[in-house]
Amino acid sequence: MIISESRLIIQQAMRAAFPQTEARVARFYQMQEYHLGWRDQQLAPAECDPGKLIRPQLALLACQAAGGDPAQAVPLAAGLQLLHDFTLIHDDIEDDSATRRGRATLWALWGLAQGINAGDGMFVVAHLAIHRLSELGVAPERVLAVLRRFDEVILEVCEGQFLDISFEGDLRITPDDYLAMIGRKTAILISGSCELGALVAGTTPANADALAAFGKSVGLAFQIEDDILGIWGAPEVTGKPRAADLYRRKVSLPVVHALATSPRCDELARHYTEGAMDDAAVAAALAVLDDAGSRAYCAEVAAQHHAAAFAAIDRIDTANHPGAETARARLRALAESLIGRQS
Repeated sequence: MIISESRLIIQQAMRAAFPQTEARVARFYQMQEYHLGWRDQQLAPAECDPGKLIRPQLALLACQAAGGDPAQAVPLAAGLQLLHDFTLIHDDIEDDSATRRGRATLWALWGLAQGINAGDGMFVVAHLAIHRLSELGVAPERVLAVLRRFDEVILEVCEGQFLDISFEGDLRITPDDYLAMIGRKTAILISGSCELGALVAGTTPANADALAAFGKSVGLAFQIEDDILGIWGAPEVTGKPRAADLYRRKVSLPVVHALATSPRCDELARHYTEGAMDDAAVAAALAVLDDAGSRAYCAEVAAQHHAAAFAAIDRIDTANHPGAETARARLRALAESLIGRQS
């Protein structure tokens, strides 16, 4: 199953998870479909950017790498993407974000109450998608194990969001605090996608653990490199303004590191708490980060997780499973496209 085919199959399974319903509640689901890129602002059918669908693709590849049939994992893949999009609906509300992927966010169009309710609905639809595993011959006890782990992953995502909200504007957090937050908010869903794909395959605990570790390290490296790009990324490559995260006063890992280690931490804190974050303040903040070696520190931490990801994937036993080694190579290639990137 090549990437372009898997994207189409995943979206078809996502559509199939939505219930048939009566006209008076059709708009409830159409708002969710708007967020997914399937409808425009007038709720007419449309084809907009659905995102990269990275998590569901990881689940399919992990299932195959663990010796399973990726076709059986398609309902899981659909559920994972629906879950991810549920978190984005609520993230947009919690972050007061008016746009996503170049379009108005759901809550910005239809209000907070409808936004929360639509997100709740998508949370349930994600579960309904995974229940369809049984229709493809996955044993009931395996489906139950997948659903249980799926809910555990969701709870960790919520813990990460709690920490993210709690840490907002807090200049006292440590690098360990920050890594604990992104481990839950970002990395756990990537890790869970790989682990859940392995569970559908019915592989050994060792293989499932290796795939989970691979996904977690990929997720951590991805977020840390995103933090680097948010400050030092080239605008012509990232499509974002230079030092965009500093202008937003985002407390990302480079800033957390400088606040924890730099003799000039008070100066950086002052820029983050007083006055306007104008060009002069951003230039001064950049100077503190450079003096603290924060970019090099973050690059080293990302590189450590990068190496850990590939060490974990090398532990997978692909023997006697046709296609497993190919899937492992595709997992590696997908991870390499996510980490070490410039945009």
